[in-house]
Amino acid sequence: MSIKFRLILMNFLQFFIWGSWLITIGAYWFQNKNWPGAQFGVIFSTMGIASLFMPTIAGYLADRFINAEKLYGIFHILGGIVLFFLPTVDDPGQFFWVILLNMIFYMPTIALSNAVAYSALKQKGANVIKDFPPIRVWGTIGFIVALWVVSLLHFETSPNQFYVAAIAAIILGIYSFTLPPSPPYVKTAKVGENTQSAFGLNAFALFKNYKMAMFFLFAMLLGAALQLTNAYGDTFLHDFAGNPGYKETMAVKYPAIIMSISQMSETLFILAIPFFLRRFGIKQVMLFSMIAWVLRFGLFAYGDPGDGLWMIILSCIVYGMAFDFFNISGSLFVETETDPSIRASAQGLFMMMTNGVGAVLGSTISGYVIQHFFTNADNSKDWHGIWLSFAGYALVVAVLFLFLFKHKHKAGTDDLERDEVMEMTPH
Repeated sequence: MSIKFRLILMNFLQFFIWGSWLITIGAYWFQNKNWPGAQFGVIFSTMGIASLFMPTIAGYLADRFINAEKLYGIFHILGGIVLFFLPTVDDPGQFFWVILLNMIFYMPTIALSNAVAYSALKQKGANVIKDFPPIRVWGTIGFIVALWVVSLLHFETSPNQFYVAAIAAIILGIYSFTLPPSPPYVKTAKVGENTQSAFGLNAFALFKNYKMAMFFLFAMLLGAALQLTNAYGDTFLHDFAGNPGYKETMAVKYPAIIMSISQMSETLFILAIPFFLRRFGIKQVMLFSMIAWVLRFGLFAYGDPGDGLWMIILSCIVYGMAFDFFNISGSLFVETETDPSIRASAQGLFMMMTNGVGAVLGSTISGYVIQHFFTNADNSKDWHGIWLSFAGYALVVAVLFLFLFKHKHKAGTDDLERDEVMEMTPH
């Protein structure tokens, strides 16, 4: 079995797990349990809370003490066990702690999966810039398949969605131990080593570099944007069920399937990343991502499940560019801009800034803004105003990025590939 196929299977299951419940947990919360809506935002913030510290800790362990693929497998098995227990929880307060525990195990696996894939590809002499995107696209396909499975089996409001995710997590955890070894770059700390290195904080030294500091700052700001679309996209479509004119439309009856168009779009844009990086360079590619976020939110603001369905579908299509051109390109950028000795830690830092700091700020601030400025007296939401405010936020981020992120690109070359060749050249 080729290494590419083995990594494809890893990526497929990695995001199948998440896709089984991430988009539909809101429907489970409101329609199955009928728990208070005010507490849902806190539940959804657990992935951000876990990402504040777990990717960094996991990266440190993988860089120094334990093979990345083994740590990856352990986390998935433990996460799967927690998911099996989740449906038995009948108290929203306890639900928070259980889902947080699951996130503690799951969130670091996203960065670890990248580290494992990059290590395995480099061991085979592959070019990660060209070979990783076609592998990573299968993660998106896994997410789509999970959404369709849950929706078509009518598990959107059922605890069965968590059982589906749990089974997939345990299978992936066991499978991980068969992946190519990705050993620690430095197994033990040397005597007299400074405190920063001893605690695995070397990756934070990247903030001393202006370009990397700006990159991580905007990773945080775009992480907030990603949290907005994850938290409110499916709920936005569900809310149209209260309008008799839209109640029987496909977008209201099967919102998860409509939202899966976003992931379908990802599959195309992931494959386009090598071309765009070569043609435009990393700065332009990330700027395209930010403009796509403006369109994502702006189209939602004017769309509806009736005559405006085309805008919702177009919003889902541009999401592919919005997500991939920063998250996937950003991960490749971090891989080629950092020393191999902090590979996993640097990926963990990227994960922490996007899905940790960014996600927590995004969920917290957006929850406050929506509650105080876009919630009507009858507790209904002004979705038009909500999405326009998000679009304005993304536009401001794009303008700031244009002027603050300094990077030059020579047309016809691949910045990341060139940097990687320089890194591998003996000094």
